[in-house]
Amino acid sequence: MADLRFSYSLDEIKQMSEDVLKVAKNLGASAAEAELSLSIGQNVSVRLNEVENIEYNRDKGMSVTVYFGQQKGHASTSDLTQQALKDTVAAACNIAKYTANDEFCGLADADLMAKNILDLDLHHPWNISVDEAIELAKECEAAALSVDSRITNSEGASVSTGEGFFAYSNSHGFTGGYPSSRHGVSCSVIAESEDSMQRDYWYSTARAAEDIQIAADIGRLAGERAVRRLNSRKISTCQVPVLFEAPLASGLISTLINAISGGSLYRKSSFLLDSLGKQVASPLLNIVENPHLKKGLASSPFDNEGVATQARQLVKEGVLQGYVLGSYSARKLGMKTTGNAGGNHNLIVQSGANDFSGMLKQMGTGLLVTELLGTGVNMVTGDYSRGAAGFWVENGVIIHPVEEITIASNMADMLKMIVGIGTDVVIQGSKQVGSILIERMTVACE
Repeated sequence: MADLRFSYSLDEIKQMSEDVLKVAKNLGASAAEAELSLSIGQNVSVRLNEVENIEYNRDKGMSVTVYFGQQKGHASTSDLTQQALKDTVAAACNIAKYTANDEFCGLADADLMAKNILDLDLHHPWNISVDEAIELAKECEAAALSVDSRITNSEGASVSTGEGFFAYSNSHGFTGGYPSSRHGVSCSVIAESEDSMQRDYWYSTARAAEDIQIAADIGRLAGERAVRRLNSRKISTCQVPVLFEAPLASGLISTLINAISGGSLYRKSSFLLDSLGKQVASPLLNIVENPHLKKGLASSPFDNEGVATQARQLVKEGVLQGYVLGSYSARKLGMKTTGNAGGNHNLIVQSGANDFSGMLKQMGTGLLVTELLGTGVNMVTGDYSRGAAGFWVENGVIIHPVEEITIASNMADMLKMIVGIGTDVVIQGSKQVGSILIERMTVACE
């Protein structure tokens, strides 16, 4: 039965993507690839128990890349009529005539195309009405505001839904596509006490609505996080252990992945050049990439080039087992694509034995970081310096909040100084990791 919410069915856009390739071939392209996508979404936000925004989105688009030998052209459109698709292909072909030859460009190798498109259970529509979404957002915000009388204002709570599908085809004869969904609930509130004012937030996201954290719990966490930051104190410059809260620990893993990704490597803009098979981190660090995790936020049976994805060990006991490559960067490096055109897929970091409390006890005296400001990472040298806020910890117990500090080190050293990884995993994106304890960093007052 056709889904009347969408202008076309998945089968129809698969056929359209193949038709686009035929047009490219007729215009003389030696190879081509095309992707068509459709998506719909709804977002409702409330603030101080009043509806603030109700938004709907309905998007569609097609992008095509054509190759004339080693010359490449790309164009896209949001108009999926037959004439518009033809015009877009013609535009891409025209662009290709003016581009320089690039010996590394082209489709991924034909023998790497996905043969069996796995069903990874990624599509779970959330048929929540606007009124129901409003009530859920109000419930979330009310839970936050009721945490403490010092919570005096709100930046609001929101409930969002989104789903869609796409089809990708290339001239190797590959065509694949599937539907997916992603939904979320979030809340942000402000707490005040004397001369102190702080905000904090919490959110949960998942493929299926039933996997989202309970709305009242999200609000309660947002409220508790805001209140606990009140009345922060200064600390003296020191070198101490630093514990990155789980949501921030994923950022450390992101920096590692960026450093071992093809673009950084062939541009020589990475502090981990020529690191394959070498010890790049503490023996405690083990990272597995699992593209086929059911309901995973970054699951996919094939990458953006149609290459079959595969589970693999990326880091084993601190030793780098593989890079993160698409076909272009792989060719530049004289290597083979790892099926990562478009990004990584569900990076799962092995936890140690300690929960969050255990991680604080392991740290003893040091800094718990709960917020980071700015980018502050030099990908060429690995130098790391970022504004931060969090809590001072003594003997494994949180003593008081701190803010307006800078934490500094070098990422290459930080990775090797990982002395603990917690079991307190928070799944909010493509990386699943608990809190990470770094043995030593410089902490300075701003």
